[in-house]
Amino acid sequence: MKHVIALDVGGTGMKAALVAEDGTLLHEARRATGRERGPDAVVETIQDFAAELLDTGRERFGRTASAAGVAVPGIVDADHGIAVYAANLGWRDVPMRTLLSSRLGGIPVALGHDVRTGGLAEGRIGAGRGADRFLFVPLGTGIAGAIGIAGRIEAGAHGYAGEIGHIVVRPGGPACGCGQHGCLETLASAAAVSRAWAAAAGDPGADAADCAKAVESGDARAREVWLAAVGALADGLVTAITLLDPRTLIIGGGLAEAGETLFTPLRTAVEERVTFQRLPHIVPAALGDTAGCLGAGLLAWDLLATEVPA
Repeated sequence: MKHVIALDVGGTGMKAALVAEDGTLLHEARRATGRERGPDAVVETIQDFAAELLDTGRERFGRTASAAGVAVPGIVDADHGIAVYAANLGWRDVPMRTLLSSRLGGIPVALGHDVRTGGLAEGRIGAGRGADRFLFVPLGTGIAGAIGIAGRIEAGAHGYAGEIGHIVVRPGGPACGCGQHGCLETLASAAAVSRAWAAAAGDPGADAADCAKAVESGDARAREVWLAAVGALADGLVTAITLLDPRTLIIGGGLAEAGETLFTPLRTAVEERVTFQRLPHIVPAALGDTAGCLGAGLLAWDLLATEVPA
């Protein structure tokens, strides 16, 4: 059976799959990234994992994978196949495409940014299916975005498009790792809500999921923390809506797991803030933590579709 290798590299874990042409997951596997061993060891682990998948496909389906797709965090030069920089993995200028293709016997390899790759999957086969313009925003440790246009993801001139988490929504607010103050991700990410609720509750171990549960039980302190985050998120999203005019706005990541505890006040807050803008459909992501892996598979199939036969 014709198939491709898909690999989604995260800060702590890697998800991988063998994917058929119709998108069926033929085989799935997970492995720790092992970033504590340093960037060189992480790159080696990625190559080893991909090689194992190559062997698995050959054994199970009687043929070698036709291509591979890999999604990685940080700054990515997809055109040249280079993982430029990832703060949480410590690497710089890794020629990922060349390294993987060599390790995999010369098969073509596509490299993508993790959020944009997840957005590609959500747009084509997930919550954005059928939408000609969408914005995918996962709310996790940070906040990023993927801009979907006619079935593809816009990376921008330098690969930085969609960095909605670094829109300043509260000038003079909390310091952000990017060097600014008051960025959206310092106020409305899952990590930001966890910090705020831990402080308000006086419990260092409390997190965003605990805050959502407290909101649902009627806790006034939790509601204050939650609505402050929702308000900041709405401000950032309205800026994005004004610039991009998406038809569908897909919200994913850990914070979206709160369901309508998030979506009901968020839809209201966004609607209150728009004036002339057209309100997009605001929907939860559909693919969960498999989005990056499925998107990596799509990158691999897209690469095969654009190759010119010898």
